[in-house]
This record gives sequence, C-alpha cells and structure tokens, in this order.
Amino acid sequence: MLERFYPGEYVDSTYEIDFDRLYEDGYRGVIFDIDNTLVPHGAPADERACALFAHLKELGYHCMLLSNNKEPRVKMFNDAVQVSYIYKAGKPNPANYRKAMEQMGTDEKNTLFVGDQIFTDVYGANRTGIRTILVKPIHPKEEIQIVLKRYLEKIVLFFYQRKCQKQQRAAQKQ
Repeated sequence: MLERFYPGEYVDSTYEIDFDRLYEDGYRGVIFDIDNTLVPHGAPADERACALFAHLKELGYHCMLLSNNKEPRVKMFNDAVQVSYIYKAGKPNPANYRKAMEQMGTDEKNTLFVGDQIFTDVYGANRTGIRTILVKPIHPKEEIQIVLKRYLEKIVLFFYQRKCQKQQRAAQKQ
C-alpha cells in the first residue's frame, strides 16, 4: 500500500544528482518543485540554482517548475532561472504533471521529477508514471501543514529504506 508513495531514488540534495548521466540514459525533461528542493522556503534563486539550470539547458534538457504556490512566488524564482512554470499546480493531481510534459515535449519515459515532499511531489509524479527523485529538505523551517506531513513521511521512508536494504541484500547474494 505504501509503495505508491515510494520515490524512485532518495538523495541528500538536488545538487548531487548526476544529470549528465541521466541525460545519457535518455532523459530530456526535468520537472522541479521549488521550495526546499532548490532553495529554502520562500527564497529567490541563488547562484547554485542558477548554475544548475544553466547546466541543464546546456546539456539539452527542457525544464519546468511545478509548484503549488501562487504565481508571485514562482515567478520570483523563475525570473533568475528562466524556464517554464506552472503555479497553483494542485499536486498531487497528475493533470499539471502531464501539462508540464506536454509543454516540454517530453513523456513519462524521458521525464524526471525532483521534489522534497512525498505526499505531493512524489505521489503525484508516481501517479503520472514519471521517474521520481526525492531530496531531503534544504532547510528545516517550513509551514505548519508541511511540518505535520513530515512526521507521516518518516513512516513511509522507514519502509522504503527497509525495502531498499532487502533488495541490496538479495542482489549481493546473487
């Protein structure tokens, strides 16, 4: 039952993802959450975020910001990175994940989603059939409704990590 919330991968930071290798593997689109995925909640795009998007564009990726925030927040971040965006996205509803892929000219097989929340970001991308990469939140300061969800996320992550450990042990036996 919890599997629908499991990410494809779980890493410490967006900035440690090997996007070069993923491009070689055939991925052409990346959909990003913003807050606590790319920058602390409410922060503008910083040098690191700008450098990441410049590198992704240089590689040939199409990028999209998909946020449940209102347009002023998303636009403020996007003014620095200059990609497409969808605000008030209604995650985890798959509709705007699909709209993002349509705008990027990608599909479920060559699109990645990177986000920090299981019950919105990962669940929505999983429902859409997109490969998911869950990242640890950048900063502990969050809105109260997110703080409450983090407690439930710990349960999902416990079982997810246990599943991964079992798979690793099984692979080592072969």
